[in-house]
Amino acid sequence: MSPRSGETPSWCSRVITASSLSLLALSLVLAPPGRAQKVPSIARSRSSLYRQANAPIEKRVTDLLQRMTLQEKVRQLDMYSGATSIMSSHTDKTHATASAAFLPEKADALWANLGVGSIHDLNPTPEQANAIQKWVIAHNRLGIPALFIEEGLHGFDTGTVFPAPIGLAATWDASVAKQTGAAIAAEARATGVDMILAPVLDLARDPRWGRVEEDFGEDPYLTGQMGMAYVQGVQGESLNTDHTVIAEPKHFVAHGSPEGGTNTSPVHIGERELRMVMLRSFEPAIRDGHAMGVMAAYHEIDGIPMTADPFLLKTILRKDWGFQGFVLSDLGAIERLYTVHHVAASLPDAACMAIQSGVDMQFYDLDHALFQKSLIDCVHNRTLSEADLDRAVRSVLRVKFALGLFDHPFVAPDLNTREHRSSAHLAVSLQSARESMTLLQNENHLLPLAKTTQHIAVIGPNGDVARYGDYENEANGLHISIVEGIRNLLPHANVTFDEGQSIPEAVAKAKDADVVIMALGEKQGISGEGFDRSDLNLPGNQEQLLEAVVAIGKPVVLVLENGRPLTIDWAKKNVPAILEAWYPGEFGGQAIAETLFGDNDPAGRLTITFPQTVGQLPDYYNSDPSRVYRYVDSNGEPLFPFGYGLSYTTFRYDHLSVQSPRPGSGGNIEVSVDVTNTGSRAGDEVAQLYMREDVSTVETPRRSLEGFSRIHLLPGETKTVLFHVKQTQLAVWNAQERWAVEPGNYTVWVGGSSLAPLTAKFFLKPGAK
Repeated sequence: MSPRSGETPSWCSRVITASSLSLLALSLVLAPPGRAQKVPSIARSRSSLYRQANAPIEKRVTDLLQRMTLQEKVRQLDMYSGATSIMSSHTDKTHATASAAFLPEKADALWANLGVGSIHDLNPTPEQANAIQKWVIAHNRLGIPALFIEEGLHGFDTGTVFPAPIGLAATWDASVAKQTGAAIAAEARATGVDMILAPVLDLARDPRWGRVEEDFGEDPYLTGQMGMAYVQGVQGESLNTDHTVIAEPKHFVAHGSPEGGTNTSPVHIGERELRMVMLRSFEPAIRDGHAMGVMAAYHEIDGIPMTADPFLLKTILRKDWGFQGFVLSDLGAIERLYTVHHVAASLPDAACMAIQSGVDMQFYDLDHALFQKSLIDCVHNRTLSEADLDRAVRSVLRVKFALGLFDHPFVAPDLNTREHRSSAHLAVSLQSARESMTLLQNENHLLPLAKTTQHIAVIGPNGDVARYGDYENEANGLHISIVEGIRNLLPHANVTFDEGQSIPEAVAKAKDADVVIMALGEKQGISGEGFDRSDLNLPGNQEQLLEAVVAIGKPVVLVLENGRPLTIDWAKKNVPAILEAWYPGEFGGQAIAETLFGDNDPAGRLTITFPQTVGQLPDYYNSDPSRVYRYVDSNGEPLFPFGYGLSYTTFRYDHLSVQSPRPGSGGNIEVSVDVTNTGSRAGDEVAQLYMREDVSTVETPRRSLEGFSRIHLLPGETKTVLFHVKQTQLAVWNAQERWAVEPGNYTVWVGGSSLAPLTAKFFLKPGAK
């Protein structure tokens, strides 16, 4: 990957690289009359250490920090809404980047000569980003650039639309997660954006929660591996390139297990579960992925809100994990310290408490003047230490230096043309959608359907629309629906559609068909942030519609597009084939059609348990063995377990072998197993490894995922899958409140789901820590 300035022709490269044009001269050119006299030349001198591109980043940060006034420091900790603050009026966010113009007079009134920490909610064009950045650099004394921050959960602005994270996770393919992150980052950076608010690494342990679709599922190991891969794709090997941005794992931490399944509610866990489960989903992205951003969540654990928790934000994140980036509060999280949690006596107290606790930047939830003045006043009255303030400022500046913004602050105008919805990015979206297709049921091998089928009825509200999910522009992309996908694949077939609002009319169309595709599930407004549900049934009249169509006796395939598990007990008992597609992105309809008619072998696997009823929640596979699942009206078993998914072929597992490391060596546990395709079609299998210590000093889950591998097998082919398990993966937070890998006997299970039956045992004598 080339340096960010390497593909910066025309005027932009001349501004960046010409040695004869210092930033001071640039400020004289761009500043309004009278502004230039406010910028001392010594502050912008190229001889200043912080201006030297080849100097170590930490030394540049230190040099700049010691030159800054208190007012300049607190400004770096503030985020501004670009769309509302510095742009001309516009009708809505969707069209802001197309029609809005940067208004320097607004920026001058808002920022004067103190600079700006970050700008959000703008989704700029390259020209807008460059114009704003030029103004910011020219109009602050030290020439500190702004940081542009935008959403990028499963697609950037008007760019490529990828499957929602819960669907991406269903691929069990870390390489696709990495490619997805890289593609989103490239499209973001090409417009001048420097940081995206993703990935979401909460564990989705209550499917009533509307944000399940944003997660990678319920398991800490799988979430950790997929999240790390995504971060590595976003940030690349170097942040100072034309293709990488800052990743920001969120919502730190445990936000996905709220009381009652409602957004921002309290989370009830102890420190052991916090350390052994919730933090493990974030740790790989920080320790190994070196994520440079983290978002602190709204909620509280055991009475301590996230934005007021120095144990998590300082001890765990920075001291234990070595985090070097900055912590951004979630929008409104600092304000809630006063208005909701009541741990702060006032809004100024809330602002200072957050910075003192380890937050580095607010998400414009407090008035800017109030936020900045509060921090200054707290430093003066010593309720906020200068060391904590400087830590926060240093964290923000470190990110800006790492991105190369001080040396190459502008984006090449032609870069967006090359990166925006490139063929390579579109291919990743399609591959991800294909790999995410999860076959839950296929009685009597109804699927795949014959391509010679003449009359196909698609019925249901999700049939002729592309469901993208939350945090994605629904006006964006190709919008390939199920109907369009089938028609494109089978141009000879008669494909009819009925939304299903009138059940009798829908039944009439189904009677004329050879096969019926029931396109059911959820949509944005039922699933997504703030859209929590008290039940998990098919919404609206979908259950009645499904039952009425099934009753006519035609072959029926249920295709679900949804953001969370649904309680579809009736469908499991009465519908022969069920395909879970989640929210599969702009190519979803194509991937669904290819799967239904056999061009794509389904190999997606569930990353979250489907319960029978909401009454058995929480219902996740790695519960403690003391959890009782029996009810007087239900056996409490999951409808579909974690890791589950069918294929159009079959697989056999043989010759499981476990090699324990030499006692005291600290080496890996090596597990091998042979996987054979015993069917007549080629297909992918996801081999899954689970472990548990037989007797431990604290209660541990029934079994925990410790490895997985997606492999492709031809008919009759056998492959040996080798898992390398680090001993640290088996560590427990013991009764002495220390991490320990305990000696003893362990059990392993290997197979195609969390119910894997093939088992073996080994003895482990750990090495000294």
